[in-house]
Amino acid sequence: MKHKQLLAVALLAPALHVCAQQGKPEETEVWTPVPAVVTPGSTAANAPSDAIVLFDGKDLSKWESEKGGAVPWTVADGAMTVSPRKGGIKTKDSFEDFQLHIEFRTPSVVKGEGQGRGNSGIFLQSFYELQVLDNYNNKTYSNGQAGSLYKQSIPLVNACRKPGEWQSYDVIWTAPRFNADGSLKSPARATVLHNGVLVQNNTELLGKTLYIGKPFYEKHGAMPLTLQDHGDLVSYRNIWIRKL
Repeated sequence: MKHKQLLAVALLAPALHVCAQQGKPEETEVWTPVPAVVTPGSTAANAPSDAIVLFDGKDLSKWESEKGGAVPWTVADGAMTVSPRKGGIKTKDSFEDFQLHIEFRTPSVVKGEGQGRGNSGIFLQSFYELQVLDNYNNKTYSNGQAGSLYKQSIPLVNACRKPGEWQSYDVIWTAPRFNADGSLKSPARATVLHNGVLVQNNTELLGKTLYIGKPFYEKHGAMPLTLQDHGDLVSYRNIWIRKL
């Protein structure tokens, strides 16, 4: 009896599947809008065709001092390097939602420890810091190491390369949104790959980066990308961004 029941269920299964698939396949096909054609780069370092190249190894025309005026950093061998204690730099253009590719290198000659070793930072929309630090065999507080959203979110793993080796961040950034009265409508979110390894997975930020105290939000719109001068000879290259 059991065998006959199993056989009946097996014979009925295709019929049940057909019933669940009634209608025409064309009814669920969407043809418009058609996605724009974008030519990808041959590697992550090569900008796709719709990207804004912020730094190609030579041209600093899209940057200025964080206080305004000429960029105080040095350019050599396809990279720009922090001029310690001369201040950070920012893009002349402002951005909201974006995809960012940026490469950085901490000094090959290791000096200091903890936060005093190869320290810089990438400030997304000027207020939210993605930490740059030499954490190759260098211990510091977990929410302040490389790949962290500084003082807010610990990276999933430590994907640092050795000092003096080029590293990369690839970032998907969703800007915060605010109501007319200045209150927060939706928080900022960040997904970050460090050297191709996921370290922040759609992380929700609690507010702008603060060295002391709890983060909080203040209403703003599109803002520049800022690179920090923390007193160390950190270099950057191959920087491009896509507005989303």
